[in-house]
Amino acid sequence: MLDHKSVADYIRTIPDFPHEGIMFRDVTTLFLDPRGFRLAIDQLLAPFVGRRIDKVAGLEARGFILGGAVAHQLSVGFVPIRKKGKLPGKTVEQDYTLEYGTATVEIHDDCLQPGETVLLVDDLLATGGTAEAGIKLIERLGAQVVGTAFVVDLPDLGGRKRLEGMGMAVHALCGFEGD
Repeated sequence: MLDHKSVADYIRTIPDFPHEGIMFRDVTTLFLDPRGFRLAIDQLLAPFVGRRIDKVAGLEARGFILGGAVAHQLSVGFVPIRKKGKLPGKTVEQDYTLEYGTATVEIHDDCLQPGETVLLVDDLLATGGTAEAGIKLIERLGAQVVGTAFVVDLPDLGGRKRLEGMGMAVHALCGFEGD
């Protein structure tokens, strides 16, 4: 019998994590299953096959897992976008707002060249703040973001609208309403 699961079927929901009332969408169960992980990677890159992509950028931390696999499949380089203070060497940083304050992400200042095209990848799109910061970093180095790809979209939190408002193409494999 063929397995006809969707990506969403591999994602575990953990109620009340990290706070009461939050339904946490855990993609580690997707990573554990070889069929589920393969399905997610294939679907993340599908809209971008045949397009010029020079690098894939992944947002810390699950975006590293997904972005690295997508970069491998596309035979391109991978750029980690990390929390401040985690990268050696000279970096460029970007602040962004969280519901409880601010945070900073950074990339190496020599990881992208002007004119390069980049696909931004992460596991989850919520408010879009981290993705927006990543896009701004990529653009500050003169590269162009050709699209964004996420496993999960939480549309009620507005991230898709935020990124589309920046002119970004947003590709998500599944969505969970009310989160």
